[in-house]
Formats: sequence, C-alpha cells, structure tokens
Amino acid sequence: MSGGHDVVDVRDPVPSRGRIVTVTPNPSIDRTIEIGTLGVGGVNRALDSLVDAGGKGVNVARALAANGHPACAVLPTGGPDGQLLAGLLTRDGLEVRSVPTSGRTRTTIVIAELGGRVTKIDEPGAPMPPPAIDELLWTASDALDGARWLVGCGSLPDRMRTDFYAELVARGQRAGVAVALDSYGPPLAAGVEAGPDLVVADTEELAELVGTHLASIEEVIDAAESVRARGVGTVVVSLGARGAVLVDGEPPLLAVPPPVVARRDAGAGDSLLAGFLAAATTRSTALRTGVAWGAAAVSLPGTAVPEPADIHLDAVSLAPVRSEPSPTG
Repeated sequence: MSGGHDVVDVRDPVPSRGRIVTVTPNPSIDRTIEIGTLGVGGVNRALDSLVDAGGKGVNVARALAANGHPACAVLPTGGPDGQLLAGLLTRDGLEVRSVPTSGRTRTTIVIAELGGRVTKIDEPGAPMPPPAIDELLWTASDALDGARWLVGCGSLPDRMRTDFYAELVARGQRAGVAVALDSYGPPLAAGVEAGPDLVVADTEELAELVGTHLASIEEVIDAAESVRARGVGTVVVSLGARGAVLVDGEPPLLAVPPPVVARRDAGAGDSLLAGFLAAATTRSTALRTGVAWGAAAVSLPGTAVPEPADIHLDAVSLAPVRSEPSPTG
C-alpha cells in the first residue's frame, strides 16, 4: 500500500488547512427547468429555469466555496459552453484551472417537477485526445502545492482510458496529498486498486464495485470493509434518505439526517463529500457534517449547493452500527 494514508487520517484531529483540489474529467452545464408536472409528448410551460456549472467534482468545489473553504476546480473546457462553465465557477469564487479541448462541453438537462420528481438527460462527454488527457493530469498535479486533498469525481468522457483515476491517485500520493474518489464502474475499480485515502459511493456503486447485491446495512459494511482490504483508507457509503455510514477500521458509524422535503434526488452525494472533506477533523464530525450538507442539498432547487444557512448539523444523529468492525481479507 502507498504511504498516502500517512498524510491525512480522518479518524484523528488535524488542522483544517490548505485548499481542496477537485478534478472533473466530464463536467457539464446544468440547465434546470422547473415545471408543475411533466406531460410527456405535450407542451410544458416552465415555471423557472436555472443555469449552473455541473459535474460531480465541480459540485464538490462549488459546495466548498459556498461555505468558505478554498477550492480549486481542474477540468476540461470546450466551445462556448466551456467558456460559460469556467465563468460560472469564477463567479462562485473558485480558483479554476481549465484545459482547453477541441470537443464541446456537454449539457445536462434537468426537469424538476413541483412534486419532487426529477428527470435528467445527460449528454455524453466529447472524447479527449491523449495529449489533452495528459495535460489534465499535469494541471491537477501542478495545482497541488499547498493542497490537503485531491478529489477525483464523476464519469469519464467517451473513450478516456479507465485508469485515469488510478493515475490521479498516484500523482496525489507522490505529492504527499490525500486523495478521495467518487466515481463508478471500471474507472472507480481501477482507482481503488491504487489505494486512495477515501472512497465515497452509494449502495449501487458499492454493489457494482464488489460484485454482489447489498440488501442490508450489515452487507454494506462488509462490502466497504472488502474495499478497504484492497488498500483504501476510509469508505463512506451514502444510504440516501437514511444517511451515510463510515467504515475506516474503527467501529462503523451511521449518521442519520432529519426528514427533509426533497426537491430533487440528485446532488446529495456531491455535497456529502464536500462536507466530509471540509470537516475532516474527527471521524464523527466529518460524517455528521457530510450528511448535513447532503440533506441540505436535496432541499434546494436545480443543482444549487448548500450555504451555511441551509445546513443544520445539530439535526443529524450519530450512532455506532455495531461494536466491532467486520474482519477484512
């Protein structure tokens, strides 16, 4: 296993210093249209519309900046929407390091109904030529001076090599910076084998990673322990409205949010990760903060990220799941 886990251990108190660098290989412009009820095949009149910078790593960086934590967003940009994306992030107070590409930055259409149902239409990301991929990795490495976390998030554009996150982990480790991953499928599997400090996943992503159906929280914990056995320091699993569980070699912890009126079912995981990293001082504080940020996110319109007034940390309850961690190996 790499020595990367010696840098930041979320189980121990550490000073909250240094910015967080996020890498989003497949960012987007999120165009949200709010309507009463979607009528398929007919004319729908919008009640409101929003345009936000999108992509998982972008959302993590936006949530951090909205709560006063320095963040740097590393991402490819292409065409007019790429310029719009970089401008939106700069407006939000982020340091932006963009890599120009020949392809057009993709668009995600979000149709949000008043009853809480959300329909998303994701364009595929334009393929990136190998030189642009190498430049994206170099740009991420160059941004690590003074950073305390390097975060790789989201899907990969078409035809990008699946070892992208594994290479990102290696570069973070060489720089002495802790690395977190939030992705799915083969790119996440390859990244896990590189031994990141933190992996965040929902139950479906975790089930795909370990190759088995997960029907109970005990099975979720066992699966997370099997991921740790591959060299990962900490695993946080989002359970949706039930909260999240932390597995790190100590007795697992479960954080449960208060009931919220959800305006969407997407984006909670990005804010959960941002909150966890922002408060990575003790394991309990980090988990509670992450869940509080995630619960706040689903109550907001479009792809908005929570601000301090939206977050209610005291409403999140915390409890051990069982007295001893599952065996690994």
